Amino acid sequence: MPKTITGRAPGTAARRTMTAAARAAAKRAERGHLEPAREPTVAGRTVLIDAPKNGWEDPPEPSLESFEEDAPPQDSGRPRRRRLLTVVLGALSAAGLAAVAVLGWQYLEGRQAESARADAIAAARKAAPVVLSYDYRHLDRDFARARIHLTGDFRDEYGKTTKTVVGPTAEKYHGVVKAKIAAPATGAPAASVVSASPDEVVVLLFVNQVTESTQVSGARVDLNRVRMTMSRTGDGWKVSAVDAL
Repeated sequence: MPKTITGRAPGTAARRTMTAAARAAAKRAERGHLEPAREPTVAGRTVLIDAPKNGWEDPPEPSLESFEEDAPPQDSGRPRRRRLLTVVLGALSAAGLAAVAVLGWQYLEGRQAESARADAIAAARKAAPVVLSYDYRHLDRDFARARIHLTGDFRDEYGKTTKTVVGPTAEKYHGVVKAKIAAPATGAPAASVVSASPDEVVVLLFVNQVTESTQVSGARVDLNRVRMTMSRTGDGWKVSAVDAL
């Protein structure tokens, strides 16, 4: 008949071992440690995970700095393209301003030239009969009146010519010349502007000259075309050149 083995109370050594284990567990509990947890892995192995001393804590909230650090670097080409665009826009703006300035100047010059046309042609119509006329009986007076309408080198040239050529010839042959701007049937003076700028206008005039002297019988009528250059001066528009065509 088999013997029945009954349990016996643990001996002194066993009790001593259990007491030491209980003390160790109590100390670990006081320090906040937990027994290692055993979790199976995919491969069937067991990984021991120790709990932190102060227990499990929630992960920290992400900060703005972390996002900035993790953000991908900006495209280095953007600042370059932005600078290039700024330069292009600046150049276009400068070109536009220059074009506006040129157009403004041309417009102003055109307005000044238009005003010059009217003033110069009026001065030419007034000057031509005086400059192209003389009478041997009062040459000094006639030449002095003519010089009022002249300017520049032409004024000096006129003085020399009338003194050395025109004056002596008129006195010798009793010359009398009367100039008058031709008037068409419409009554408008035959004068037109050839070219004009703010400071100089060239005027074409049709002038009739009636000449009397001892060298001709009766009166001789000459139908002349005269190109008269008018220049702006401090005293108004003056004749700076006369050419017979």
